[in-house]
This record gives sequence, structure tokens and C-alpha cells, in this order.
Amino acid sequence: MISDKTVREIIKKYDTPLFVFDEAELMSRALSIKSILGPDIKLTFSVKANAFLVSALKSTVDYFEICSPGEFFLCKNVGVPPEKMLYSGVHKDFWDIREAVSYGAAVITAESKQHFENICRAAAETGRKPDVILRLTSGNQFGMSREDIEEILAGDSSDVNIAGIHYFVGTGRNKLKKQREELEMLDGLISDLKGRYAHELSFFEYGPGLPVPYFIDEDFTDTLAPLKELSDVLHDLSGKYTLSVEMGRFLAASCGYYATSVCDIKTSKGIKWCIVDGGINHVNYLGQMLGMKIPVIRHYSKDERVDDEGGESTTVCGSLCTVNDVLIRSLPLKDPCVNDVLVFENIGAYSVTEAPALFLSRPLPKVVMLRDGLSVPVRDKKETWELNTP
Repeated sequence: MISDKTVREIIKKYDTPLFVFDEAELMSRALSIKSILGPDIKLTFSVKANAFLVSALKSTVDYFEICSPGEFFLCKNVGVPPEKMLYSGVHKDFWDIREAVSYGAAVITAESKQHFENICRAAAETGRKPDVILRLTSGNQFGMSREDIEEILAGDSSDVNIAGIHYFVGTGRNKLKKQREELEMLDGLISDLKGRYAHELSFFEYGPGLPVPYFIDEDFTDTLAPLKELSDVLHDLSGKYTLSVEMGRFLAASCGYYATSVCDIKTSKGIKWCIVDGGINHVNYLGQMLGMKIPVIRHYSKDERVDDEGGESTTVCGSLCTVNDVLIRSLPLKDPCVNDVLVFENIGAYSVTEAPALFLSRPLPKVVMLRDGLSVPVRDKKETWELNTP
């Protein structure tokens, strides 16, 4: 966790709004996860969770799940080796696939029969034979039915190596009984397919969607507990397959901070309103529910941290012209003033990539990496109005 002293130094040095990602916390989290998984289970990082963390994780994780052509070129640009690329995502046209195959991407997910045909065509044209994993749908738009998978397994696949199965349901799944049930189902499915088709299906990419705490009424005592609880069944499966566990939020959330400054304070109809220079275009917690839940937040006033216990209930809103831009509906704040800074914790995943950044043409925040005790700017504030200009 970043100290108050470090936070104050970073706030002084850089304007808000501002994202800060702590590489020490990120690496500690990644190594703890790998320790629980053990040497026989691979760790895949979902780039969509936070692309700014890719460089830091290159030497630690086994694969990067890449879900778009843009993420593919981003990973190439920061030096991710092709043997660590797992190219996924529902929309990959032929030229996207050909680019990845030509580059030597280690694993490519087939999300449909059309995707599979395009992978085979790209392999034939480039002379490369990539590993392909067939994504089984859980009932949403991702992946394909068992019937389509069996049709592929029964057909001609001489240009590629059908290596295994890919399965991911969703994120923030608290009931680990569901993960256990689906892993049992998937083990049975793969065993059945291996017995009936001439493919080893030795690679299994699995996204458990483990939960992480964000809000003050949640349990932060052991945020690795869900993985520990599921580790026994994962270890059992690792004896049967090359098992890779896919993580984004669970790995990255705790390393991130978001600083935003108070710009205006007013009271109307009995409600105290605090307007900040950020908003929902930057802050996006899973389950945020229009500010009804309170994340872990630090309050700094005149370079000192404020103890807000017993403070006045305040509604914190962002800078967007929409009633939806409510960050916290009722946050206790003690004597908030213009230029005070609120620092949101556990914001290392998705906010920086998923929030509606172009809405109302507000700037993208600066991004700073805390690396070896030094704050290193990796993106300056960027205006977005040009992107919205016809």
C-alpha cells in the first residue's frame, strides 16, 4: 500500500485527475498468486483489465490474453514475445488473425466456426501452425456450442494444432461452488472429446472470475482467499492438462489509485454536494451502483490526511453533465474544501480502460507508475475533444 507521504508527494508533483499504479504491489500480488497456483499452473493476465501494467508483468506471467487488434499491436509495441500471446475475442477478421499468426502468437482462441476457418486459412498462407483452443460458450455471446466444437474436431484441421479448450463465464463471481461445478463439467467434457476425436486437447485456459473487495463493508482481511479456496481443484486438473488460469481484476485491482480534486462545494435541498474534477468517465468499480456503495478513499486537505470519522454526509459527483455521474451517494467528509484531494484505492483494473472516457470530451487523466520508489509518468493528460470532432 502506498504511504500517505508518497501519495502527498505525487499529488504535489502532478495535476489531478490522476491514475497511479504501484508496481511493487502489482508484483507482490502476482508472485503471491503464482505461489498459490504452484509451478504446474500457468498464469494469464487479461490485458483489457489494465494495459499500462503489461510491461511490468512481462517477466512474471506466462500469457497475456489479447482481445482486440489494438491490444495485439500494443503488446507488440511494449515487447511482449509471441510465445506469451494468447489471442482471444469475439471479433477477429481474417487480416487480424493473419497478423497474429504471422507474428507467431502462441495460442489463438477460436470463438466460432468462422474464426476457426480464418485461423486455418491464415496458417496455410503463412506456413505457420499455431496452437488453437476452442472456446466453449457458457450461454452468452462468447465461444460456441459443444455441437460446433465437435464439428470442428471431426473435420480437417491439418493446418493448425487444436490444443485444447477455453472457458470463461464472467467476473466477480462470489459463489465458488459454481466454479467447482463447472470445472468438474469441463473435465468431463474434455475427457469425452479426447476419447472420441484424434486430438490431445492438452491445453485448458480457464477464467474463474474470482471476486475482489472494493467497498468498505467488504472483507479485506485476505483478498487471496478465493484463489486459495479453489486451488485444490485447480491443482488436480493441472495433473491432466496444461492449465492456465486467466485473471484481470483479481490480479490488478489492488495496485491502483485514482486522485481527483474538489472543485466546488454547495448545499441544496438538504444535500451537501462535492464536485470533483474526475467522474464516472474515470472511476468504474464493479458493482458501483450509482455511488450507493463506498469504496476505500483517502481525503487530503492542505497536504494532510483528514480523519473523516463523524464527518458530514456528502454526495460526491464528477464533472459530467449527467445525473448518473455520482461517485459516492453518501460519503462522510469532515470540512471538505475546494482543492482538497480524494484518493480512491483498489482501482488498478478496468477504470483506466473501461470507463466512458470520450463522454463530454473531458480529458483523459495522467497515468503515473510508481517504480522502485520513483513516480514515472507514462501518459500525460490527453484532450479528447479532437477525437469527437467531425
